[in-house]
Amino acid sequence: MGRDVGLGRYGPADFHAFAERLRQETALLRDWLQQGHLLAEPPRIGFELEAWLVDSGGQPMPRNQDFLQRMDDPLVVPELARFNVELNGPPRWLEDNPFHGLADDLGGLWQRCNRVGESMGLYPVMVGILPSVRPDHLGLPQMTDAARYRALNEQVLALRNQQPFRVAIRGPQGALELEQQTVMLEAAATSLQLHLQLTPDNAARCFNAAQIMSAASVAVAANAPTLFGRRLWHDTRIPLFEQAVAVDSPSGVQDRGLDRVTFGTGYTRDSLYPLFVENRQHYPVLLPEATGEPPEQLSHLSLHNGTIWRWNRPLVGVDASGRCHLRLEHRVMSAGPSVPDVVANACFFQGLIQACCQRPEPLEAELPFRLAERNFYRAARDGLDARVDWIGGQRGPLRELILEQLLPMAADGLRRFGLEEAAWRPWLELMRERVTRGRTGAVWQQLWLDRHGGAMEELVCAYRAGQQSGQPVHDWEI
Repeated sequence: MGRDVGLGRYGPADFHAFAERLRQETALLRDWLQQGHLLAEPPRIGFELEAWLVDSGGQPMPRNQDFLQRMDDPLVVPELARFNVELNGPPRWLEDNPFHGLADDLGGLWQRCNRVGESMGLYPVMVGILPSVRPDHLGLPQMTDAARYRALNEQVLALRNQQPFRVAIRGPQGALELEQQTVMLEAAATSLQLHLQLTPDNAARCFNAAQIMSAASVAVAANAPTLFGRRLWHDTRIPLFEQAVAVDSPSGVQDRGLDRVTFGTGYTRDSLYPLFVENRQHYPVLLPEATGEPPEQLSHLSLHNGTIWRWNRPLVGVDASGRCHLRLEHRVMSAGPSVPDVVANACFFQGLIQACCQRPEPLEAELPFRLAERNFYRAARDGLDARVDWIGGQRGPLRELILEQLLPMAADGLRRFGLEEAAWRPWLELMRERVTRGRTGAVWQQLWLDRHGGAMEELVCAYRAGQQSGQPVHDWEI
C-alpha cells in the first residue's frame, strides 16, 4: 500500500483490466519459480515501524505532512492518519551480524524524529495503540491526503454495501462495542513489521515457521492493552485491525472473499505461490489501478497483495535490474516500547526462524495449523500468561515455553547460522529479562494505570518519558 493511485474512481472496465493483469502476473510468478528465475541470495532483514505524533499533553496531533516536510527523509513516510508516520530501516545482510547496526539505524532515525518534532511542538511515540486516542480522532478529516487512502475507504465500504464497521472486543477486564463509518479505525493500530528476504527453497518453511512463532512474537511485543479508555487484550491491536477493514457486511452481500486481515487459512506447501493464487481467487480487488508497467514488474500483483493484510504476509520485489526476490513480512508485533525493545524483538524472531529452517523435520509437521492459530489469538489476548499448545502434546503457560525452549532455540538458530555470539547475546538476554519479569509494554501500561488511575493523557506522557530514557520497558519506572 505504499504505492499511490490515481483518482480512485473505478468502473467495471477497470476491474476487468486489472483482473486480467493480475492473472498474467500470477502466472508469470509461477513460471519464474518453476524456471529458477528468482533470487537465492543470503537473507537480508529490514523493518517498518509505525509511530504517532502527539502534543505536550499526550493528545494525537494531525500534522504529519508538516513533520514529513521538515524531516525531508525518504525513510520516514506518511501513514493512514495525519497523526501517524512510518519509519523504515535499510535492509541489512543477516550474515553481517546486523542487530547492533539495526539499533544504530533505528536509534539515529528516532533521535532525529524527536529533534525535528520538538522544534515543531510535536512528540513522536511508538506504541501499539495510543492510550489517549478517541473515536472523534478517527474521522475522515484526520485521514492523510493521499488518493490511495480515500480509494481504499470507498472500495471497502462498497464491498460492505455502505454499512458501518462494527467493533466488538471482549477482554478479561472489559469490553467495547462501537460503530464507525470509515476505515480510519485501522489508524489506531500501529505496528512493528519485520522483513526477511527468502530464497525459493526455504520460503515455505520460513513462512510456516513465522505462523507458528506468531504467538510468541505477539506476546513478547504486546503493547496495546487499551482502546478508548477500556482495558481489553494485551494486544488489542489484533482484533481492532481485523475488524477495522472487515468486509463481512450484515447486508447479505455474497462472494466478498476471505477476511482482509487474517492469520491465514493454513500452512503453505513447497512455495509461497499458492498464497498469491489465493489472493487472486478469493480476494476481490479493491484498487484496480492500472500502473502502466510491464508484467515483469509484477506491479498489479504487488498492489493487490498490499490490500490483503495477512499477519504474516508474503511479498515479492523486483529491482531495477529486473531481478525478483521473495520476502516475508511479519506483522504481528506492536510498535515500541523502546529502541532496545524493538531490536530485541527482531533478534528473537530472526533466531526462531533460522532455528526452524535448520530443523531436520519441518515444525509444521508437528503442530497443526489450528493450534498455531489458536495460540496466536490466546497470546494476543492474554500475553505471556496465555496457555498454549506445543509439539509433543505439551500445553502450558507461554512464558515458560519461551524461557525454557524458544529463547534457547533462537540462540541456537543464530549460532548455527554463523553469527558472532556478541552480536546477538545482549539482545536475547534483554528478551529473557523482559519475559522473566513479565514486563511487556502492555503490562507496564496496566501497572501504571493501577497505580495512577485512568488518566490516559498522563499515561502517554509517562510512557513517552520511559521511551525517551532509552531503557528497555522492563526497567521503566511506574
